[in-house]
Amino acid sequence: MLEIKFGTDGWRSRIAEGYTFENVRRCAQGFASFLIANGRAAQGVVVGYDQRFQAEDFAAVVAEVLAGNEIDVWLTEQNTPTPTISYAVEARQAGGAVNITASHNPAVDLGFKVRDPLGGAIPPTDLKRIEALIPDSNGVKWIALEDALSDGRVQLFDPFPAYTEQLQRLVDIAPLRDAGLNVVVDCMWGNGAGWFPRLLSGGSTTVHEVHNERNPVFPFMTRPEPIPPNVDHGLSFVKPLGADLALINDGDADRLGVGDEDGTFIDQLRVYGLLGYYFLEVRGERGPIVKTISTTKMLNKLARIYGVPVYETGVGFKYIAPKMVQVGAMIGGEESGGYAFRNHVPERDGILAGLYILDLLVQTGKKPSELLDWLFEKVGPHYYDRIDSRFDQQRKAEILANVDAARPRTIGGLTCTDIVTIDGHQFIMEDGGWLLVRFSGTEPIIRVYCETTYEDKVQAILEDGLRIAGLI
Repeated sequence: MLEIKFGTDGWRSRIAEGYTFENVRRCAQGFASFLIANGRAAQGVVVGYDQRFQAEDFAAVVAEVLAGNEIDVWLTEQNTPTPTISYAVEARQAGGAVNITASHNPAVDLGFKVRDPLGGAIPPTDLKRIEALIPDSNGVKWIALEDALSDGRVQLFDPFPAYTEQLQRLVDIAPLRDAGLNVVVDCMWGNGAGWFPRLLSGGSTTVHEVHNERNPVFPFMTRPEPIPPNVDHGLSFVKPLGADLALINDGDADRLGVGDEDGTFIDQLRVYGLLGYYFLEVRGERGPIVKTISTTKMLNKLARIYGVPVYETGVGFKYIAPKMVQVGAMIGGEESGGYAFRNHVPERDGILAGLYILDLLVQTGKKPSELLDWLFEKVGPHYYDRIDSRFDQQRKAEILANVDAARPRTIGGLTCTDIVTIDGHQFIMEDGGWLLVRFSGTEPIIRVYCETTYEDKVQAILEDGLRIAGLI
């Protein structure tokens, strides 16, 4: 029997290897038992899915198990963005959600995400409790979907109207429709397809979608993650179409990438910096900022300027979401392009983030490249990059020991001033920049990230990170 472990954002595994109908049923039973034990089963559960291979069939299996445990299920009628599923939890006051998605993972993977009654990620302590409740196959209760539909235990529903109304409460969409913008939207073959045309139609703004059909092998990219090189093909449409910018959603539309008017990618740390500046300066809002240690220090600088607190967490929304709720955060986000916002569910929302970026352009009248200059005038230029390295799993203990023992005097030629171990090992440098070395919580890889104020030192810093881990 496969031992199922929840990582940074639920459980993910290779389809037909670890990710089987049998194991998905076991996960669903573990979640059902968790809800029953916590008195949430009577509230029901929202179940949705993405565009990956057989995702709708795995979602049906989840619905069967929940129904077999006498838990009411709202099953989405079609593939649905992760933030839409999360908002449906709040709108229906459900006890939680199950989302069949592997987000930005390679095409061979699928996943099992769980959400709490607020629509946010479930904290690590509760994920451990769910893991402990996952039985073997003999301990699974389920009934056939057709029977559950007949007796009303499972109901098909459309979550789009409630979510659309929520977006319209958060963003004044009418000026965006009438702004005359020319926008390329790369859907990455995922759940974001159709959303921006639907929201922005009826005015002078034009939306050109690319990669907007279902294709679970994800052509033109190694995975539906909105970073280079996966974004390169989508960005190639910007200049030929004369677009003002590109918005890029990952496979389940909870993350956002951005390209400027020349089709140049704006890295996700800079996007988070722009979003923070937008809320503080353009919207005039104030409130705590929550960020993982793997994202930009530009937010710390903005926070000092505007007099708001910053809370840093481990990597993943299972840390960000609870902290956002605890402190009443204005905004929360991570290095991977996931951003969450006040007055909304504590969950990444790539669609809402895209609307906020469009609003930033409209309200300032600036091009994306000009917005970066505007940000850098405030906090100075910052440069970021990341290396994802696969490694022999038998070396994991050795690599961890190497990093634990590291006490470098310099990194990339900059003096190392501190080491932070909230999640992985973050080496702080004299310019306020950082190098982070940590194992991925969703894949068998080690990530080496850095941000610095020196453009010419980025690669040297990353190479020193690989040396610290013993990988070069």
